[in-house]
Amino acid sequence: MRIGMAVVERGGTEALTGIADQLRRGADDGFASAWLSNIFGLEALTALAVAGSQVPGIELGTAVIPTYPRHPAVLAQQALTAALAVGPGRLTLGIGLSHQIVIESMYGYSFDKPALHMREYLEVLLPLLDGTPVSVDGSSISAHIGLSTPRAARVPVLLAAMAPRMLRLAAEQTDGTVLWMTGPATVRDYIVPTMTAAAAAVGKSAPRVVCQLPVCVTSEPDAARAQAAEDFAIYGQLPSYRAMLDKEGAAGPAEVAIVGDEDAVATQIADLAAAGTTDFVAAEFSRDAGDRRRTRSLLKMIIAGG
Repeated sequence: MRIGMAVVERGGTEALTGIADQLRRGADDGFASAWLSNIFGLEALTALAVAGSQVPGIELGTAVIPTYPRHPAVLAQQALTAALAVGPGRLTLGIGLSHQIVIESMYGYSFDKPALHMREYLEVLLPLLDGTPVSVDGSSISAHIGLSTPRAARVPVLLAAMAPRMLRLAAEQTDGTVLWMTGPATVRDYIVPTMTAAAAAVGKSAPRVVCQLPVCVTSEPDAARAQAAEDFAIYGQLPSYRAMLDKEGAAGPAEVAIVGDEDAVATQIADLAAAGTTDFVAAEFSRDAGDRRRTRSLLKMIIAGG
């Protein structure tokens, strides 16, 4: 299992410099990948193109870009351009539906038939990323276009997927899935079996399963879990994440956060590997500087095989 890191977006005019600094430190610490969300702050592909072009080596991923606000041809063009900026084989495009409250209430798009939307979206996005023009007339997406954007290398696509139809779509059409707030039992008993079976049915190898969770090494686990409950409270309310927490038997995000001393955290990360996770992405969180140092030190030791 590869170990990646979540990139923390900080505000202000030096935000891109801050991301480059995080990428540089992550690369120096041996992390295989770095993942940036696309919510209401920096645009993730642009940020990774700018900051990532300054730091070689480490894989760069979006986790994730919502599909509804961008036509798939536009997203393909953006992703191919960002891939040129950072160099061949470094960019992974994570995409997802987002949530009804965001897509309908904030952007004003219909969230009707989201699985159909994503299937049609991929019918346009994937060929364009591979350099093939498309002619698609779907019920939610249409496109008759080719792109002249140079392609340095193939850009893999991961689909944020939780419902069975979306998991099967991810396994059949993309390189895998990127998860959030999904615990090890759910990965083992639901995510991996569903995707592995769907991939095998179409003659594909087992897909990539990127699992991102909050992590904190600490001598005060109760306080850390209280912080996780506060910091990540919204994810216990959004329906898709709520469904994953329910599958795990977790009352809220604090119960799937990876928290404890070095031995406890290492064991919990090993449990994810045993469950079939191919990539663990550490969303390091703590307000205590000592705990932040302990967390990073343990992750470096795991990366080094210690």
